[in-house]
Amino acid sequence: MGSNVGFTPPPASLMVRELLKRDNYAEWRVCMKNYLLGQDLWDVIVEDQLPGSDIDTSESKSWRRKNAAALHAIQMSCGPESFSKTMEIDSAKSAWDALYNKYRPITHLEFEEDKPGNIPDTKDYVQYARFYKTLQIGNWEGAKEFIKIHPDALSGGIAFSGKTALHAAVEFGHFKIVKELLELMSEEAIEIRDKEGYTALASATSAGTVEIVEWIAKKNKNVVTIATNDHLIPVTLAIRYGHIQMARYLYSVTPLEELVPEKGIYGATLLSQCYYFRIMDIALDLLKYCPRLAITPDYSGFTLVLGLATIPSAFPSGCKLSFWQQWIYDWIQIKPSSSANHIQINIDENDHRRESDENIIAHPSLLERLVLYIHNFLGIKKIYKMKLVHEQSLALLRIVCEQIETLDGKQMLKGLVYDAIFRAAERGISEFIIESSKANPDLLWSRDNMFRNLFFSAIQFRQAKVFSLIYGLAWKDEAASSEDSSDNNMLHVAGELATFTELNRISGAALQMQRELQWFKEVESIVPANMQEALNLDNMTPRDVFTENHKELAKEGERWMKETATSCTVVGALIVTIMFAAAFTVPGGNHEDTGYPVFLNRKLFTLFMISDAVSLFSSSTSVLMFLGILTSRYAEEDFLESLPKKLIIGLSALFLSIATMMMTFCAAMYFTLHGRSWIFIPVILLASIPVTLFILLQFPLLVRIFISTYGPVIFDRGVKRWF
Repeated sequence: MGSNVGFTPPPASLMVRELLKRDNYAEWRVCMKNYLLGQDLWDVIVEDQLPGSDIDTSESKSWRRKNAAALHAIQMSCGPESFSKTMEIDSAKSAWDALYNKYRPITHLEFEEDKPGNIPDTKDYVQYARFYKTLQIGNWEGAKEFIKIHPDALSGGIAFSGKTALHAAVEFGHFKIVKELLELMSEEAIEIRDKEGYTALASATSAGTVEIVEWIAKKNKNVVTIATNDHLIPVTLAIRYGHIQMARYLYSVTPLEELVPEKGIYGATLLSQCYYFRIMDIALDLLKYCPRLAITPDYSGFTLVLGLATIPSAFPSGCKLSFWQQWIYDWIQIKPSSSANHIQINIDENDHRRESDENIIAHPSLLERLVLYIHNFLGIKKIYKMKLVHEQSLALLRIVCEQIETLDGKQMLKGLVYDAIFRAAERGISEFIIESSKANPDLLWSRDNMFRNLFFSAIQFRQAKVFSLIYGLAWKDEAASSEDSSDNNMLHVAGELATFTELNRISGAALQMQRELQWFKEVESIVPANMQEALNLDNMTPRDVFTENHKELAKEGERWMKETATSCTVVGALIVTIMFAAAFTVPGGNHEDTGYPVFLNRKLFTLFMISDAVSLFSSSTSVLMFLGILTSRYAEEDFLESLPKKLIIGLSALFLSIATMMMTFCAAMYFTLHGRSWIFIPVILLASIPVTLFILLQFPLLVRIFISTYGPVIFDRGVKRWF
């Protein structure tokens, strides 16, 4: 080959260098191997050793020349960054391996083990690459000719990812080729997996091609139980990718005995995925068949028990409905689920049924359109789906609780039952706590790693529905007097600042501070009197803990109240000025003789004067109330009722003053533009804009403050005895 000096670099080395620079390492490796093979330099990459001894023989000199040439070729194909990895290396194989360690992405062009000794022959690679291309473009005649010459192509990998011809046909969506290949392939060949563990059925499931899934499943019934490297069987893959009807079909052809815990984590993984994606019919059917799956960890190590305690919206306690939505919710009746032991679904029949339904919906009658509009306007369909999920989740919970009844402490620990009940307390799922505690009373006495019980968690995460359950306990006083490992009682925990998520649900720092005080006062009312001044390990009373943790929130609440009061004071003062001037500058002027207003005897003039007076007095009241807010002392207790009350009165008076000011303006415009209704009516309409804007922007805040201060309490003390 000659020495390193004057050596000609590989053809198109700039192109090869770009491949490596753009992280396309696999193609770079192919190009370099082809070049080294063509120059008879590949053997030094494979062997990496001097032949013979240290004696300078002709054979060793030849090896050194080849090594230098191969090393130089590799270095010339590198960019600046990759070249720095090889410039101190004097062995071609070492340079090859160094680049392998840095740029070894796994792609469909990479070699099986990515080692020089395992790289397939270049000639075979080119042949299979052409075959793969033939399948890609859908040329069945060309593919069939290749299979006649190379029958092993049906069962062997035709790409470096390990994909078979069936994989390729499925991937590119060529239905005819898939059918033809299935006729030629054996059942064993259909079970071949690629590098990621995907069979052709798994690939079709991911792509959502329903017909291909049916064809493959009918050809080989065992393939529906073959899992990927991520431990996902086809039915689980279908759920993960959102192909719900396909998932129901695959579930119907998957043997249930293959989903029991003894066969691995496949059943538990399917169960958890069904719950998270709300495929409740499959979850219920599978759990009825094997209740032990509820405490079997899935591929991520979680169990269904923990899953039930994770999603509050799956239960009634986790959904907030308005009064009319609650009325619709209570009115809707959910039919009991089928008691069949297995789900039998045929995709073709479902497709026909769905097409028929779509045809009906596409040409609705006037009555049907009216009903559909009412349903959409009231959200009945959405509420129905919500209640259906609630009913199915409760059915799952009941089956799970039947299983919990049979467990001992070790089994509950392994099945994450203890973790689940604390998660339910944290998320506010009271149904889970009630049902699981009734199934196994020991759960209600559970303690976490800080020796805190469930009601500590409810206070810490501000879950009022869970905390209200304490009023339904026979041993309420005993639960309220417990302490954690740091000698904190419940009141100490109530003195801690709520999580950001809980605080963020309340608008305004002042209202957040008010809610924190309401929690503290509620807990204070149930703990024994001697514990209200108890010291923890930090030598702090509950009130000390509250003050220390709410310093910043109190400052933010003060700033929020002052900024709101300042803004409203400016508006109120402006209205006072306008209304005072309007009282003595009446429309039409005064009589020169008597000095009385010209329109004094008009009824509309009486409205003008009354609305002017009301606007003046209410705006003055609002200014005084906002001044009272600005001069308040802002003690912690003031946020509970004093400050919110002043803000309610101030905002209400300001709203009244704006409304009556617009009435005064309209009355004055009537006298000024009398007889010109074409101008008067648009002016009246424009006058309603400020009132409307105030209602949209400030009235919701007023309502929230009123409800938070004088509305129903956040705790339900009337909970019936449940334990």
